[in-house]
Amino acid sequence: MTYEIRGAAPPTPGTPSRPGRLVATSDLHIRHPENRKIADSLWPESEHDWLLVAGDIGELVSDIEWTLRTLSERFAKVIWVPGNHELWTAPDDPIPLRGDAKYRHLVELCRGLGVVTPEDPYPVWEGEGGPAVIAPLFLLYDYSFRPPGTNSKESALAVAEKAGVICTDEFLLHPDPYPSREAWCRARLAETERRLAEIPPELPTVLINHWPLVREPTDVLWRPEFALWCGTKGSADWPRRFRAASVVYGHLHIPRLMWCDDVPHQEVSLGYPREWGRRSQEPGRPVQILPLPVREEAGRTP
Repeated sequence: MTYEIRGAAPPTPGTPSRPGRLVATSDLHIRHPENRKIADSLWPESEHDWLLVAGDIGELVSDIEWTLRTLSERFAKVIWVPGNHELWTAPDDPIPLRGDAKYRHLVELCRGLGVVTPEDPYPVWEGEGGPAVIAPLFLLYDYSFRPPGTNSKESALAVAEKAGVICTDEFLLHPDPYPSREAWCRARLAETERRLAEIPPELPTVLINHWPLVREPTDVLWRPEFALWCGTKGSADWPRRFRAASVVYGHLHIPRLMWCDDVPHQEVSLGYPREWGRRSQEPGRPVQILPLPVREEAGRTP
């Protein structure tokens, strides 16, 4: 795969058409000028490429719209799921929506741009590595990824606070009209599980969620207490149950491929400049999801 990231230009007219690929990115955080430059420099390798955007474009509705509009004009199809930053009610956003109202506003924004959301029919990828149902998910988290020795949300949060770890979601991600974030998560799990169960059993899936679907990716967190805000045990068996050819997620800012129960889980985030500036590879390069690339199977778990 060769993506021109800096100073990129659209494919030259008249060049031979290449087979399409399903590629993914997340955690663009375009409020940072360096990140915005990278987002503005993303072009597909082929006119048939689809792009999965696994959340955390930014906090402001205007930034989210600019990014998705830019990408949807370049890629054959863009599929988006929200991250926690999209769901924040930022003090400086002129659109001060909260909770589910903020999410629904972004869904309508995406529909106006032709971008697929978790509320839309799941498209089927028919390109190389397909067919596969592309399932964008919005599941949130329910504080079930708890530190050892804790048996409740309250005790887990106390341990995290003592360690100096409190996610900004506690102040800016409002669950309205649900009584709590975990109640919103339960509702999302129930509705999403119902929809996934309706997918024809002969078709594999690609499951995209901002947060990991299983806990294993959080085992390498420098601050393990942060796992509280990183997912839900309620989706732990979904990759196998729903025949995932691949699981795509972000949020952790630890881009890597790992295997759980023989299913590849791909973290595709860009992250903040202070993080990607330390990596040896060029930042912002979309990750190939289908066809499944030949990679070293690091991080395999039984």
